[in-house]
Amino acid sequence: MNSVLVLNGPNLRRLGTREPDVYGADTFDDLVALCRETGRRLDLHVDVRQTDDEAEMIGWIHQAADERLPVVLNPAAFTHYSYALRDALAQRTAPLVEVHISNPAAREEFRHTSVVAAVATGTIAGFGLISYVLALQAIAELLAEESRG
Repeated sequence: MNSVLVLNGPNLRRLGTREPDVYGADTFDDLVALCRETGRRLDLHVDVRQTDDEAEMIGWIHQAADERLPVVLNPAAFTHYSYALRDALAQRTAPLVEVHISNPAAREEFRHTSVVAAVATGTIAGFGLISYVLALQAIAELLAEESRG
């Protein structure tokens, strides 16, 4: 069974109470359960983490690179300015899917730029928590492709 890290940046533990008109009423615990259940269906072991600390996030990215682990990443606010995170992600050794609950392109102008998108395998945004399901499905397909190829 392949392992996948699902990493979440600042404020995502506040899901359900933070701007429910933007992020919905589901909680972080709901997100964790959804990711784990999706992983079981896809034969993936899913490790879901959240941090408000940029250094901790970079440490997890280094771990993923060292262990050749695929990553589903919601960088949250780090998306728009963290060149340190972008540089860590550039060292990836497995698929990386950037994910967002809302559609950043349909929001405030400062959210339109992702400094991490250029080093990601792809980006999925705007589908609520289903964005994570789609990202995990993409990871599973990419891993299957690698094993065939």
